[in-house]
Amino acid sequence: MVRLSRAETQERNRARVLDAARAEFAERGFRDAKIDTIAQRAELTRGAVYSNFPGKRALYFAVLADLAERTATPANPQRGPDLRTALGALARAWVTSLGHDPLARDLMPEVVAEEVTRRPFTQLLKLDALLLSLAMEALDPVVPPPGAPPMRMVRKAEIVLTTLHGASQLATAAPGFLEPFDVVSACEQLAGLELGDWWPPPRGAAVQQDDSPWTPPTVVDLVRGEPITPDGDGVIVVLGLNRLAAVEEAVRTGARVTLAMVTGTPQELAPLARLVLAQLCMSLRQAFPTEAWPRVRVVCDETGALAGAAGVPAVSDETETAIRVERGRIVARAEGSGAGHAVSSGARVRT
Repeated sequence: MVRLSRAETQERNRARVLDAARAEFAERGFRDAKIDTIAQRAELTRGAVYSNFPGKRALYFAVLADLAERTATPANPQRGPDLRTALGALARAWVTSLGHDPLARDLMPEVVAEEVTRRPFTQLLKLDALLLSLAMEALDPVVPPPGAPPMRMVRKAEIVLTTLHGASQLATAAPGFLEPFDVVSACEQLAGLELGDWWPPPRGAAVQQDDSPWTPPTVVDLVRGEPITPDGDGVIVVLGLNRLAAVEEAVRTGARVTLAMVTGTPQELAPLARLVLAQLCMSLRQAFPTEAWPRVRVVCDETGALAGAAGVPAVSDETETAIRVERGRIVARAEGSGAGHAVSSGARVRT
């Protein structure tokens, strides 16, 4: 018999707990599910469950994130060559699953139950809207008049996401009320909506000169769903889950940006982050041509390994730090509000 290492044993137990929890939530629903019963299903102790997950809600988020990330992209996705058809394809990919996942019916009640989940959820949706807007802008570039501020499609993307999330909630609360493909038509019509959306550049934080080696770990880019090693030139923005909207400050400069999402409670909130990103990005990859996918890379830095490589050893949901990398070395960094924009825009470096 092969003796498993401690890490291998923990990983195996975690997988057993997730499988048992998925069965328990599917059978009883989140509210009636019991940790003791999940432990029995997994043939583990109650303590073994809590050693992997701090509570039932954290376990629930992890189950949903795991399921979302395992959803396979169709072999031949019908991607839209223009904004109207791409938004229709996005909505079609989204609504085809409506009403078929009873596990998710308790998600929103758990999200809105406490401020500790509401705030990061709002910021995660802001990040989703930015990613969707970047894909939309790639298909239908917005050119502002001479002297006008930079134009964008974030507000339009927010309306698309409001439509899709609303449809999801109604499919759960009132099955049969909504014709799913009316949602597809509505999202197609939103392609022509004019909102006059523009982006005001922020004040940048103070930038400090640096000269440290850059040896990042291999991580998973949630936008493309594939492993990456962000070792090329560019900007790494480390943001707590309550500060995610600030990544736009770096993205709008045109820099090559990698976002490391961090949190002070990774066992509970990191799965929520993975879930929200997976819901959008799985549909986005089916609907938009590859060349329109956002260039920004998004990493859920659950262990803090990428943040640590960037010189941010301690993180919280309010973290806001950015570094610029050139030729394998960290050459500049900034902290606080506006850090991403300051480092990305090449602001004057303080020695």
